[in-house]
Amino acid sequence: MSIAQAGAALSSGTGDGGPGGDQTDTRAILSRPRRTRGSHARRRMRWAGLLFAAPGLLIYAGVVLWPLIQSVQYSFYKWDGITTAVWVGFDNYLAFFTDPVLRSTLGNVLVLIGFFALLPIALGLLSAALITTGKRPGMAVFRWIFFLPQVLTSVVIALLFKRMYAPEGPINEALRAVGLDALTKNWLGDFTWALPAVGLIGTWVTFGFCMVLFIAGASSISPDLYEAARMDGAGPIREFFAVTLPGLRGQIAVALTLTITAALRAFDLVWITTRGGPGTSTLTPAVALYKAAFVNPDVGQAAAIGVVMAVLCLIIAIVITRVADKE
Repeated sequence: MSIAQAGAALSSGTGDGGPGGDQTDTRAILSRPRRTRGSHARRRMRWAGLLFAAPGLLIYAGVVLWPLIQSVQYSFYKWDGITTAVWVGFDNYLAFFTDPVLRSTLGNVLVLIGFFALLPIALGLLSAALITTGKRPGMAVFRWIFFLPQVLTSVVIALLFKRMYAPEGPINEALRAVGLDALTKNWLGDFTWALPAVGLIGTWVTFGFCMVLFIAGASSISPDLYEAARMDGAGPIREFFAVTLPGLRGQIAVALTLTITAALRAFDLVWITTRGGPGTSTLTPAVALYKAAFVNPDVGQAAAIGVVMAVLCLIIAIVITRVADKE
């Protein structure tokens, strides 16, 4: 290094051994271990989190993921669960959409969606609007009665309604008491009325959940919005559509997702009350899956039905979530 270069380095404080150079090197040396220690700490925290989550992930993989993979595998075979499985490709899936009995389950599910989802949500919105607009006597009892199905098992509910729908049950006895004997019938044994009768059970089961969910959502809406709507001359109906309904967008999405998937997975209520009859008038995919797996063993067909219903539930949940997230 020449004398001129050394002088320039000393004057700028960046040369070797200069005061500025010592400070810069010292800061670099001190900061480098600090960054290293921070990265090591974050790495240890990540591994610790994975270590704590590992037991749950292993159980989930063994109980959910592995059976799901096996179901997809079985759906490509014709197998009774005992003899050698025979590869049939997509025949089980084609049978689900071409077989008249299995195809009828989709039509039955569409009817049940109206009873399990659309009707309870409409009634839940109406109840939430009435309850949140002002205090009325008996509303606490009203909420308790309709939320009761959420604390009862589906088996108890199904047995209760099966007794009510019986030919000598309370419903027919009430009709006879008012002189409407012509309207009495075996509700669960009638080809026309069996499916609506089962659907009304689902309405009673899901209505309380929807009502409480919407009441909780309506209580979080700012009162200033209602006050502004009233100042603009909005009546109760316009207030509901302008303030309450938009404010419950997230709750409606949750209710739609849970109730529609409940209709698609309906098994216990149907099996205990009608077992899918009379004929196939109340047959649902879940009941058809059970019969294919255990009554007339065709494990491949049962697996295909399960995979199709799982995909439908996933698609419905994604669509509802995407629509709800849009402004």
